[in-house]
This record gives sequence, C-alpha cells and structure tokens, in this order.
Amino acid sequence: MKKVITFGEIMLRLAPEGYLRFVQAEKFGATYGGGEANVAVSLANYGYDAKFVTKLPKHNIGQCAVNSLRKYGVDTSFISRGGDRVGIYYLEKGASQRPSTVIYDRAGSSIATADSSDFDWDAIFEGADWFHFTGITPALGDNVAKICLEACKKAREKGITVSCDLNYRNKLWSKEKANEVMSELCKYVDVCIANEEDASDVFGIKSKGTDVTAGAVNHEGYKDVAKQLADRFGFSKVAITLRSSISANDNKWAAMLYDGNDCFFSKSYLMHIVDRVGGGDSFGGGLIYACLEGFDSQKIIEFAAAASCLKHSVEGDFNMIVADEVLKLAGGDGSGRVQR
Repeated sequence: MKKVITFGEIMLRLAPEGYLRFVQAEKFGATYGGGEANVAVSLANYGYDAKFVTKLPKHNIGQCAVNSLRKYGVDTSFISRGGDRVGIYYLEKGASQRPSTVIYDRAGSSIATADSSDFDWDAIFEGADWFHFTGITPALGDNVAKICLEACKKAREKGITVSCDLNYRNKLWSKEKANEVMSELCKYVDVCIANEEDASDVFGIKSKGTDVTAGAVNHEGYKDVAKQLADRFGFSKVAITLRSSISANDNKWAAMLYDGNDCFFSKSYLMHIVDRVGGGDSFGGGLIYACLEGFDSQKIIEFAAAASCLKHSVEGDFNMIVADEVLKLAGGDGSGRVQR
C-alpha cells in the first residue's frame, strides 16, 4: 500500500444552511476541512495509507478535528497536540452571480504557533512514498514556513516525491512574501499544482489571452506557463487546473499536465456546483494517486480532473468519492444516470 504524508492546517468550517447569507443565518453547520487534510481524505478513500500531520489543541474541539479524519481512515498518529485553538473559517455559499465568501478566524491557531520540536520528520517519513503541502501552510507564519522547509529537505534527503499546490491566498500574505518563501520551498518540489491565477500571483508568470474574471481561459497559453515553472524550479511535472466561471453555480472545468516533454489536456466538464470548496484539493489527491499508480500522462490528468469534477457535487471539504467512480467518469460516463 502506498503511503502519503500531508502537512497543514485543519479548520472548523462554520456555514449557514444552503444559500443563506451570513446576516440571515440563525445557525451554522459545523464540519472540518483544510487543504492538505482534504488531500489525505481523498487518498484514504482511494485505499492508500494517508497520514495527516498538523498541531491541534488537546481540548475536545481539537479532538473533534482529529475524529473527522479518523472517520475516513486517515492516520492521525503524528498529529502534535498543544496550543490553544482550532482555526475557524466561515463560508457563505454563492449563487448565480453572487460569489461565495470566506472569512478566516485562524490567527493564533495551534499549527500557526508550532515550532520545529513538534515534528519528528524522520519518524513521520518512515516508509513514505510521497509528501504533499500547499502554499497555505507556509503563509501561516515564518515559523511554519521554516517547518515546511525542514520537511521538504528531509523528504528530498530520503528520496520521497514532494508535491505542492501553490494555493495563493491574499488574505494570508502578500504576493511579495509568497514569492520569497515559495521560491525557496519550490527548490525541493517535484510536482507543482497551480490554477489560472497562482503562477501569476506567486511568481509573476502569466498566460496570454486569459481573463479569469471574464471566464476566458486560453489553454494554449498555459503550455508556456507550465514550461516556465518547470524550467525555473526543475519540476518533473506541472499540473494546472483550468476553470471557466459562468456563475457561482456553473463552471467549466478541465486541467493540463506538463511532464517535462509534452502537455496533456483533460476533457472539459460543465459542472453544476453543489460545493466548490476543496475542489482543488480533490484534484491534488487525484493527481497524487494517478502518479503513484503509474498511469500514463494522459490518464493522470484525466483521473485528476474527473476526481475534482466529482468533488464539486459533494457537500463539505472532503471528497467522498472512491477510485472506481473517478475511473468511470474519466472513461467517459458522465451521464449521471441512476446506478442500480
């Protein structure tokens, strides 16, 4: 069984029912999620040994976050316990031309106050095949960026494949700070994942002829973006998700993989969205799985894009989909007909 380690923050997600606005809500549903935790759940659902590493407080809310992962078979044995709080994010789902809104309340969370002594990377990486983190994690503070760098160096030393989803968040840090920190971390990354805006926001690498706010995506332009990223950092693979937003409810979805020689595009999906949070993480989980399964480049990107497409139909951060369902969609059966 393949073993994948992910490192980051898991947060309490509080959201009004359905499409209610924050100001209308009289109660909030509570679930858990976060970039790398979402990837770990995807991989556990695919049958892998998925280990999520973070720091959480010892109190009952911290335990609830741990339990949310254990429920789906994620290994939580290397979660450090301590600190005072679980980070929170509030989600207001968008509809039609009204976009979704996220408000963070995560300052001072346990992982944001962690230090190097909280993590024994030699023990964590024992028998591991892959290590994954996102650009959200080092954005939590210089201390967490330092821990990320230590993990990446240890993974490189042990010959473990490292992947990173750039995941730029302007509410967490500036583009200048992101460029400085991610430029150093990406020296140790083998597989880079980005979306239409990340490469531009973090590294100033842009695709000609694309305006994400107008829903225009020039697929051909991303070939040059991927090559520039690979040339700059030595990535063996660059995967770029291609989202065209028609409205908050309806998006076109596809992806591209550059494997150092050629570019491979997935089929395009027209999605009616139930919940888009975690869509990029489900893509990352699908990509990691497909790479470790030894799929060829075309099948890798088809699997990853299909996994993410299916996630958009699932409530919550976690992708409650198994590999056979992804393979069926990737193979061309997107009819949505009842399975009897």
